[in-house]
Amino acid sequence: FVFCRFSASNMTNFVTVGDFKLDEAQPKLTYQQKEERILDLIRIAETAERYQDMCRFVKELVEMKCPTAEQMSQSERTECENLTVEERNLLSVAYKNVVGAKRASWRTLTGGEEDQQLVDTYKTLVEQELENICQEVLGLLQKNLLPAVQAQDKHDETEVFYLKMCGDYYRYLCEFRPGSEHQESAQKYYSNAMDVATEVLTETHPTRLGLALNFSVCHYEILKNPEKACNLAKSAFDGAIAKLDKLQDDSYKDSTLIMQLLRDNLTLWQSEQENAEEE
Repeated sequence: FVFCRFSASNMTNFVTVGDFKLDEAQPKLTYQQKEERILDLIRIAETAERYQDMCRFVKELVEMKCPTAEQMSQSERTECENLTVEERNLLSVAYKNVVGAKRASWRTLTGGEEDQQLVDTYKTLVEQELENICQEVLGLLQKNLLPAVQAQDKHDETEVFYLKMCGDYYRYLCEFRPGSEHQESAQKYYSNAMDVATEVLTETHPTRLGLALNFSVCHYEILKNPEKACNLAKSAFDGAIAKLDKLQDDSYKDSTLIMQLLRDNLTLWQSEQENAEEE
């Protein structure tokens, strides 16, 4: 790949991804060739740990493979195409890393002891960046990805994955926008994801376990309902333990790691509740 500046004279030889233009040997690329080039860029950005760029490339891929109704009229595609498992995971990695770094910055500023007015001003900037990136991925999920999956008229693991992501990013918004409508949205998407997961996924499936883990955290930290958090974590852990002999080898490591996190959280939360009652 050769990165170069935009030139109107040879614009037909470029695949445009954000501010990047890929100079191609062919005068016009097929849809599949464009898709492969963008996917390669996403992998390169991940290797270089340039997650902001990775988000831009993933966004381009999502809008290309699964346009909204408005985008459909301008697209060369006539129907939506779901992301592959690899592409779906790259989407998750890209936005999780960008948002994770900004959440860490926000927590650092929240606990600082410096000039409070200056810190608050700077924290507002970080919060706006967090708001923008969370709304961006939520837009992709709600307008592009979920409609394509739900149009199939059958529930599957991919639908759970996207519903869980919606719940996750609304939960992140709740961290610095407390008491907002985002709490209702987080609970709604997590609940919908749990309904589908209970129907189509086994108790030991890592996506179902990861959903239970995150939803229980939401109950405890955001919705301030420790009883529901503990009940959900315990139910998910006990259900997985009972079916541990049926756990697939390819998901054993992921599932057992999440089970450990569920148990750790449950132990911590129960201890905190006991201490609160004693006080």
